[in-house]
Amino acid sequence: MALEVLVIVVSYLLGSVSFSMLFARLFKGIDIRQYGSGNAGATNTLRVLGKGPAVLVLVLDVLKGVAAVWLGTLVGGWDSWPAALCGIAAIIGHNWPLYFHFRGGKGIATTIGVMATLCLWPALLAGVIAILSIVFTRYVSLGSLIFVALTPVALLLTGFAAPVLWASLIIAVFAFWRHRSNIVKIVEGRENKLGSKAKGGERVV
Repeated sequence: MALEVLVIVVSYLLGSVSFSMLFARLFKGIDIRQYGSGNAGATNTLRVLGKGPAVLVLVLDVLKGVAAVWLGTLVGGWDSWPAALCGIAAIIGHNWPLYFHFRGGKGIATTIGVMATLCLWPALLAGVIAILSIVFTRYVSLGSLIFVALTPVALLLTGFAAPVLWASLIIAVFAFWRHRSNIVKIVEGRENKLGSKAKGGERVV
């Protein structure tokens, strides 16, 4: 039990490493939460810092989720509660990071890493549909929400273990909560599209 708690805590601390924040400070000496959309994630990194840093942030944020699930798997095995809880802990860390005053990103890249490791094929199916929605609408937030909404459905259809299904549902709730302002903007037609740039150092809303 103590070991399980330990790996969950370590997963949270791992998730709390915000690469978007670190790269923004390293490359421009800024707090990325004050620029672009104000989000500490890969999409806003693209908007503020450009393609190279954005790709690095995306890959590293995904790997946080992968590493967290593997930590849980080493303790509890595949499809176990420790694996699922470690994945959730990493996403919580990304969203509410200890090192950055609990103001982080929206957790989608880390969610991709978590779900792809817990359930590759359902996540891949949901991911393909999500990517297509981004291609046609250029709304990354919409694609993100489609991904987290469809993954539990795909899990139900393929019969994955209960810890993985419950983790996907909890993660979906997190994602919709973190994207609540984006949902309003999509409905009102004000949501930023993929490729939009931060102008003159002002925050894009």
